Amino acid sequence: MPNSRKISPDQRYAAFRHSAFLRFWIARFFTTFATQVMSVAVGWQIYDLTRDPFDLGLVGVIQFAPALLLVLVTGAVADRFGRRLIMGLAGLLETCCALALFLLTLHGLTAPLPIFAVLAVFGVARAFFGPASASLVANLVPPETFANAVAWNSTAWQTATIVGPVAGGLLYGVAPEAAYATAVVMLSVASILIFSIPKPRQRSEAEKPSLSTMFAGFRYIWGEKVVLGAISLDLFAVLLSGAIALMPVYARDILELGPWGLGLLRAAPGIGAITVAIWLTGHPIRDHAGVVMLFFVGLFGAVTVVFGLSTVPWLSIVALALLGATDMVSVYIRQTLIQLWTPDRVRGRVNAVNMVFVGASNELGEFRAGTMAALIGTVPAVVIGGIGAVAVAGLWATMFPALRKVRHLDGRV
Repeated sequence: MPNSRKISPDQRYAAFRHSAFLRFWIARFFTTFATQVMSVAVGWQIYDLTRDPFDLGLVGVIQFAPALLLVLVTGAVADRFGRRLIMGLAGLLETCCALALFLLTLHGLTAPLPIFAVLAVFGVARAFFGPASASLVANLVPPETFANAVAWNSTAWQTATIVGPVAGGLLYGVAPEAAYATAVVMLSVASILIFSIPKPRQRSEAEKPSLSTMFAGFRYIWGEKVVLGAISLDLFAVLLSGAIALMPVYARDILELGPWGLGLLRAAPGIGAITVAIWLTGHPIRDHAGVVMLFFVGLFGAVTVVFGLSTVPWLSIVALALLGATDMVSVYIRQTLIQLWTPDRVRGRVNAVNMVFVGASNELGEFRAGTMAALIGTVPAVVIGGIGAVAVAGLWATMFPALRKVRHLDGRV
């Protein structure tokens, strides 16, 4: 990994010296594991019901819409009230949604509409969960340990993306109800762990709620070009190159793998990402962070093209693993920059905006992929998207020179 330097074993695990972060880390793993299981189950269930890739795209946009509509509320709530409390309550709502999907499936489904309704509520829960959880990490560890916490936090997320999709595919193969029941248990445990975290110190917003305070996150991002460039880079790169929604099509129709193979495809990006995340815990990026991020975003797009063109299962899995590895470098740099360059008093509102951008890049990216696949075919939709991501990396290097010139992740250029 370029511009990284090995650190001592004690420093590698620095974030875990803080018990609050350890509980958060375990809860994050359980939450992501459950979400991945649900994602595989919902995707396969929807495609079984309709056989229409457009409906797979709707799964993403339905979950994204609440984050967009509530962006001024979720960030303000995270800054004004306890982030741990908001995160825990949102986790309980996610648990209720998983339980609803279990009960709906148990009683039989003939149309996707009830699933879409539950996913809309699940999207509301995620809209509050995202800014609160992203902002809470900075309150659990000191600034000098934050980059290490980001790497380990990403490791928890990526580990769950490896185990979760495979487990989701296997559980769905046994019975759809088994997948949703597992998600209910995991989300319940995660909620308990979140509420067990001691109340952390947080700089709450002192001003009375107003339109001005609600838009503070937007104002800060617009004024800080490094943060604006980092957030928007992810938005457009993943929006164009996202192919996750089309995994059921690849698994069933192109690679002919089935539910278990779908789990492997969904897990492959996580395998690459967790390998890089673990590397970064011992070899943090020390210099030329902006250039490194832009380079790996371009590489992310190139690997997406390889996956889109592949008709060989092993090559597709390798390409997806490389896709996850390149994306992990970008995620590590972007998240560290955003959190450490943002004052704590507006961190929730900045993260709310960031969650909308991330949601747009993922959920709307899935909608883009599903729509294009329905119009021009699955393979062209993925390939064109990958080429677009390469172009975005080059364009952003020109449009945001301040981002390109960032050398360090702690607010220094």
